[in-house]
Amino acid sequence: MKEYKKKYENQGLKETRAGFGDALTFLGSNNNKVIALCADLTGSLCMKDFSKKFPERFFQIGIAEANMIGIAAGISIGKYIPFTGTFANFATSRVYDQIRQSICYSYKNVKICASHSGLTLGEDGATHQCLEDIGMMKMLPGMTVINTCDYNQTYAATLSICEHLGPVYLRFGRPSVANFTDKNKKFEIGKGIRLIKGKDITIVSTGHLVWESLEASKELYEKYGIECEVINIHTIKPLDHNIILKSVEKTKCIITAEEHNYWGGLGESISRVIAMKIGSIPQAFVAVNDTFGESGKPMELMKKYNIDRNSIINHAQYIMKKKFE
Repeated sequence: MKEYKKKYENQGLKETRAGFGDALTFLGSNNNKVIALCADLTGSLCMKDFSKKFPERFFQIGIAEANMIGIAAGISIGKYIPFTGTFANFATSRVYDQIRQSICYSYKNVKICASHSGLTLGEDGATHQCLEDIGMMKMLPGMTVINTCDYNQTYAATLSICEHLGPVYLRFGRPSVANFTDKNKKFEIGKGIRLIKGKDITIVSTGHLVWESLEASKELYEKYGIECEVINIHTIKPLDHNIILKSVEKTKCIITAEEHNYWGGLGESISRVIAMKIGSIPQAFVAVNDTFGESGKPMELMKKYNIDRNSIINHAQYIMKKKFE
């Protein structure tokens, strides 16, 4: 736990969406090929600074997400790098056909950037909360899928996807959450990060659940002497098989944690890897159990739908029993 206290202290609460907005403005200053498009949510996506500083490279499309995707696909033909911005629900389910046909089929260099994902959108409720987007996006051939955990990582990921050639889905959130990753660490697409070394349980998490996993691992060690290996999988596709397999070969059990429906999410992707490479080992899923969300305070919703640190702790105690049956 010395490793935890030394490296992963909370540096303060910050919005992951702000990391996207700040990085986009930085890119605008350093790359005149970067274009931004928004579907009537400039403030919510933290794109106002970009729109003010580079009005000739910012397009307010309005509530017309399908049109925005089509325009972005066209812009990319001219060697520009379009970044689209809207809520996760509108960025995926509302325009899935346009993403499939206009972007992925011809491998367009478009960056689909989506805020307000998962349950932590909060009071806006089930119609705006998106718990299916990772599954939808990872099924598209050629699509890279990224789900960042804090402000610093979102900032770094935004810079990284600009350099990446091909379609990207970048998912981040609305609430202020713990900012704990190294602001100087370069973001490597497809490369997981081992945050804590442990021998008893592998915890693989993504997005807002990474901090919850760190806090859970601390409590599990202090109260029960359970040493968890915590891995941050920020890139769900392509998935880092090696870091996962190396860990579970040691611990012999795994918990996956995500702010997403357990159907089609990170947990299912990892199950496939384990089944193909190792075989059967105990796995627990911390995810939303095949349901829509509802209106409520973000942290209260995480507790109700069993995707908070307490749920991780409960699953860890369960899986330790399964491990030795």
